[in-house]
Amino acid sequence: MRRREFITLLGGAAAWPLAARAQQGERVRRIGVLFPVSAEDDQEYNARLAAFVQALPDLGWFEGRNLQLDIRRSKPAAADLRKHIAELLAAAPDVILTSGGTATAPLLQATRSVPIVFTSVVDPVGAGFVKRLSRPGGNATGFMQFDYSLSGKWVELLKQIAPGMMHAAVIRDPSITSGIGQFAVIQSVASTVGMEVVPIDGRDAGEIERGVDDVTRTPNGGLIVTTSAAVNARRDLIISLAARHRLPIVYPRRIYVDRGGLLSYGPDVIMASRQAAGYVDRILKGENPADLPVQAPTKYELVINLKTAKALGLELPASVLARADEVIE
Repeated sequence: MRRREFITLLGGAAAWPLAARAQQGERVRRIGVLFPVSAEDDQEYNARLAAFVQALPDLGWFEGRNLQLDIRRSKPAAADLRKHIAELLAAAPDVILTSGGTATAPLLQATRSVPIVFTSVVDPVGAGFVKRLSRPGGNATGFMQFDYSLSGKWVELLKQIAPGMMHAAVIRDPSITSGIGQFAVIQSVASTVGMEVVPIDGRDAGEIERGVDDVTRTPNGGLIVTTSAAVNARRDLIISLAARHRLPIVYPRRIYVDRGGLLSYGPDVIMASRQAAGYVDRILKGENPADLPVQAPTKYELVINLKTAKALGLELPASVLARADEVIE
């Protein structure tokens, strides 16, 4: 071995213990993650979690070195959420990432000290999660799913793809603020386009089936699906009922369309998960969630499943197809 190579190798060997000691001495931070899902293999939530985790190394956080992740998937039921929240808090996390109002509400009831970064919350001010969007003022901040006004766009889209539409059922969760708010906007816009809307409790599979059956008893009916953890848990049931009854339907998120639904208009929730990693990083580095503004989506995407449209016997207007961000053939 040449002398230069030997010295280089020796120098590197001498540096290994130093590097090891530096890593051993590095403070390990804990991130708790709580997602309200009904199945471990939920495609959308797994993609959102992956987007968050994959963004962390670019920010200097490495699991097993300076970071420990405690990931919990809880059913949307209140008792299950409380159980997972208690376990997360017992582990003394430095920050918690969560999704939706269903999980954010009980988290804030359980702690007003642990920083919380939420995604996919519809109305954080109205729900009492933050004081204002620009300066949240408490221990929570994050990323809105959309403004209530978006709900009116679903009505307009439904009328555009089925101009003869006279009535529609709205599947929503009436137990949460955003479920009430989304329906209120839908109802107000529906009256301006000559449509009547009725609510269906999206927490109950039997009520969803009965409500969809009622829609089919009168011609020119359709469906609108609002967003919540409880409604999302009935995703496959809703898609299958719409297909069985050949009903025009508008969804709030593209995962429905990926799984065979007709059309969706909503934000890119995967992007919000990547952005959430940035807020978690800033909090771990000393910033206060009270000072980090809640951010709204800057873009909404229209996704259409043409195969489903053909199966429903719908000829989608060229104006709607031209606006689509993605068309699934």
